[in-house]
Amino acid sequence: MKTYTLKTADIVHNWWVVDAADQPLGRLASRIAQVLRGKHKPTFTPYVNGGDAVIVINAEKVKLTGRKIEQKRYFRHTGYMGHERFTPVQNVLNKHPERVIEKAVWGMLPKTTLSRQHVKQMLKVYAGPTHPHAAQQPAPLVLVTAAAKSRRSNRSCAGTRSVVGSSASRGCI
Repeated sequence: MKTYTLKTADIVHNWWVVDAADQPLGRLASRIAQVLRGKHKPTFTPYVNGGDAVIVINAEKVKLTGRKIEQKRYFRHTGYMGHERFTPVQNVLNKHPERVIEKAVWGMLPKTTLSRQHVKQMLKVYAGPTHPHAAQQPAPLVLVTAAAKSRRSNRSCAGTRSVVGSSASRGCI
């Protein structure tokens, strides 16, 4: 069987909206990067822009775990020797909260021209709860939460040995 390659005529770009309120930044950025590249589709081809557009709302309410809000810093260099500039993430969240999500997603994409195209054209981040893309009819993108993962893993004993005994004391090992 031949490997399927996506042709530019067959590309369908969907629009998704994600609510970033109380979502961990890394998990949110990871899922957005997957959707931007198109890895969630069975027609994924690495050298074709087959991903979907993502709209992120409530970027100002994104959650940073641990002490990242105090310790995380963004680095940039002016080009002169010794001119390193560090910006605390707290300052960036206060002034431009959308940049925190954009930088996190950018860090999870390969550094190619195709990925730059993904971030600049297909990722729209807004600090508040509204966005101007209602005409595209975006569908809500559901992110898997920790509570849903624990419920899913406790559902059955798939892949484990079952304790065989009385009917009341059956369990998984």
